[in-house]
Amino acid sequence: MSDFAGLDGLGQAELVRTGQVSPAELLDDAVARIEEANPAVNAVVTTMYDEARKTAEGPLPEGPFTGVPFLLKNGGGVGYAGVPMTSGSRFLAGYVPAADGELTRRYQAAGLVVCGKTNLPEFGLLPTTEPELHGPTRNPWDLTRSAGGSSGGAAAAVATRMVPMANASDSGGSIRVPAALCGVFGMKPTRLRISSARRRAGVSFRIAVLSEHAITVSVRDCAALLDATAGPLPGDPFIAPRPERPYLEEIGADPGKLRIAFSTIAPAGPPLHPDCVAAVEDAARLCESLGHEVEETTPVLDGPALAKAFMTVSSGGLAWDIAHLERVTGRKATPEDFEIGTWAAIEQGRGGGVSLAAYQDALAELQVLCDDLAAFQAPYDVWLTPTTAAPAPPLGTFTSTADDPGRGMRAAGAFLPFTMLANITGQPAMSVPLYWNTAGLPVGVHFIGPYGNEGLLYRLASQLEAARPWAGRIPLS
Repeated sequence: MSDFAGLDGLGQAELVRTGQVSPAELLDDAVARIEEANPAVNAVVTTMYDEARKTAEGPLPEGPFTGVPFLLKNGGGVGYAGVPMTSGSRFLAGYVPAADGELTRRYQAAGLVVCGKTNLPEFGLLPTTEPELHGPTRNPWDLTRSAGGSSGGAAAAVATRMVPMANASDSGGSIRVPAALCGVFGMKPTRLRISSARRRAGVSFRIAVLSEHAITVSVRDCAALLDATAGPLPGDPFIAPRPERPYLEEIGADPGKLRIAFSTIAPAGPPLHPDCVAAVEDAARLCESLGHEVEETTPVLDGPALAKAFMTVSSGGLAWDIAHLERVTGRKATPEDFEIGTWAAIEQGRGGGVSLAAYQDALAELQVLCDDLAAFQAPYDVWLTPTTAAPAPPLGTFTSTADDPGRGMRAAGAFLPFTMLANITGQPAMSVPLYWNTAGLPVGVHFIGPYGNEGLLYRLASQLEAARPWAGRIPLS
């Protein structure tokens, strides 16, 4: 490991700012690390070294991360003009965006140097990154296991210190799950804290649940990057409440005495793995030792109804997205273009016996969940849960088959008893790497904060990071 790889993004940017290193030198170091670690984990599926060198050697804007190497997710709202974007799907093989996405432009304005694109499952549907098109991303702590998804490539890249942070997105846990499985930090901001800028992004539900941001090593990088990229655009269907002050100023600030509810039982679904229970209990004790009030409690939710409603509306959004992409690419979608589970979800969204009335019923069911969770969380500042129901599972756990095309989605639902709740309610939530099990696997813990109040979570996260630092834990080092 080089000296640069041991620094977070703000640390690397400070070297550039003070003239101790050039952006080109930082880029060369990141490229060397990618070439060293990527064959083992398959996190980066598109390298952009030539584009990055041109950027690093040219005039860069003065931003918080000037000269820092960065990776984009290979899909979603981060198109890069002239560089292929597949979203992990054969259907988009050969698709090249003609213009940069809005979030890409914001990253560039912050001074970041994009040097590649990371792996994701097909259209980000599963909590594992195993697309048939690009092959699986392997967990750097155990190469036989999943790195999580959908931002699994981003998490594996950050965990192995290819770059100090990488773009990620989350519509059911896709930032927090891979962060948890790879032992790094992941924050899903409040609904549309960062504008999706997707005027044709599908039905309103898809826009509502999706959050763009990043996976990072340090909490302060996460906060500073959100400062640099947050903000609405005209026409956004939602506008997140304005923060009281820059998020970077929350780092190291006293969070006060928080009232923290913690759950070691899933409100609906199968039992949690003992390691995940142990991780939450350990985090609760740590919070209590830091002066917070902790209380064990769990809301009662209708799991089957919730899962059915979420799948109904999300498959409808997926079907819309595919119809839009048919128009963009001029190609007709066929079963041969997609993985078995993806095609099954598209078919369900295209009709599949779901009427418009049933779709509206599903939306109403999700609104009831919002009301129930608001009532449950009202006495507390933060809700602490496991990020996932189990530690990193073996590769292949979420694979669907021709005989059972819904297998992957069912397994995903059982694996994610908590993360998608924050997408439905729009609340900010974070996975914090505080615990490793006896097998040496990280087991993340999950904190859900009040709507619009990422600042509280950043104060708590930086306190936890100071009490139990994780940056020194690096796989494949």
